[in-house]
Amino acid sequence: MSKTRDRTEDFKDAVHRAALSLGYTESKMAAILASFIMQKPRQRSSFTKAALKTLESIGELEQFLMKHRKDYIDPHRTTEQERDSIEHEVTVFIKACKEQIDILRTSINDNEATGKGWLGIRGDNANADTIAHKHGVVLILSEKLHAVTSQFDQLRAIRFQDAINRAIPRRKAKLNDRRNSTDTSKSNNLEHIEPNTSEVRESDEFQRGPNTVQQQLLDDETRALQAELTSLLDAVQETETKMIEMSALNHLMSTHVLQQAQQIELLYEQAVEATTNVELGNKELSQAIQRNSSSRTFLLLFLFVLTFSVLFLDWYG
Repeated sequence: MSKTRDRTEDFKDAVHRAALSLGYTESKMAAILASFIMQKPRQRSSFTKAALKTLESIGELEQFLMKHRKDYIDPHRTTEQERDSIEHEVTVFIKACKEQIDILRTSINDNEATGKGWLGIRGDNANADTIAHKHGVVLILSEKLHAVTSQFDQLRAIRFQDAINRAIPRRKAKLNDRRNSTDTSKSNNLEHIEPNTSEVRESDEFQRGPNTVQQQLLDDETRALQAELTSLLDAVQETETKMIEMSALNHLMSTHVLQQAQQIELLYEQAVEATTNVELGNKELSQAIQRNSSSRTFLLLFLFVLTFSVLFLDWYG
């Protein structure tokens, strides 16, 4: 048997000479060899780019909250207008991130609809795995956005509670001041009505009667107006407090809606997994039925051969 010879080096030399004859330089050939060894990274899909952009937006939102946390909580650092502007910017950030996540979810649903074959049956397992992976990406983004919005809800609750705590003592002080001023006006009116001397009472008794009645009516109307304005101010302050509480409850409701969306995504993932398990179970059942039928056929064949052998031995003997 003849021995084989390794001609790899001869092949490399031949390729090198051919490349030089075609005008390739040493640097160009080295770059070509490096491209064979180090493959270029695959180009990212539009879904991956959009998901990474959404993740960066959520990270920027979290950094913005961490940067302006003290300014938003402490009323001595910023004014109400500045805190309102911070809240507006955060709300715009959250809305933009939620819109991006909705766009990603819509693209997944479109791909899922186009990936189904005749009668709604999915044709490719790789496509199903890709769609499940995309659903997982959207779920992760939703959870990250929910975590950031939960932090902002805590800051917002602290601000609203501080506003309520500052509004209640101020309202009580105003009520006490109005009551004191009303009592003082009453006492001054009574002192003003009392006569100074008996001579004035005797001389002006006929003239003071109508003036006293008119003054008393004006005082009654003034007190009624003060009471009405006080009740209106209390109603306005109570309405303001309720509006603040309604705003907090509205944001809390939106947070719960986002949690329900995440739970729906989780249920979808579990449904996909259950469907896969059912398909695997059906395959196992079909294989078990085939093995059962083949074993039954083998048993019948064995009994037939055994019976034929016994009959042949009996006839031969």
